[in-house]
Amino acid sequence: MAEIIPDDKQLQESQKHYSEVGMWQKIMKVAKKAGIKVVYLALILYYTATASTTPMKQKGIIYGALGYFILPFDLIPDAIPIVGYSDDLAALIACVGVVITCITPEIIQKAQDKLHDWFGDYDKKDIEGLVK
Repeated sequence: MAEIIPDDKQLQESQKHYSEVGMWQKIMKVAKKAGIKVVYLALILYYTATASTTPMKQKGIIYGALGYFILPFDLIPDAIPIVGYSDDLAALIACVGVVITCITPEIIQKAQDKLHDWFGDYDKKDIEGLVK
């Protein structure tokens, strides 16, 4: 399956749709359907954006990716089984690649702790290698 990564214009437009409340509502609504990888990356980016050490430019990039994730309408509709979240996953992966230097071990631990709260004992292999 080819990766579909939104371009800069799409991410800038999506940034307008980011809100903390919207992000948490979306995650709670779709956590099981979207899968642990999508949720994990969204959490990593959220915690990175809220860190005081993250520069504003990187926060803007993160909010664009999270805004795209929150949007109900995107390149591949989320309602399509199996592939519906592939564009969201691609956007989140691309964003992590751009802001990787801002992601600390503490952020990774917070995201993993939240995953455990929501998914219980999950297989760590499912998220291995997503954040390097």
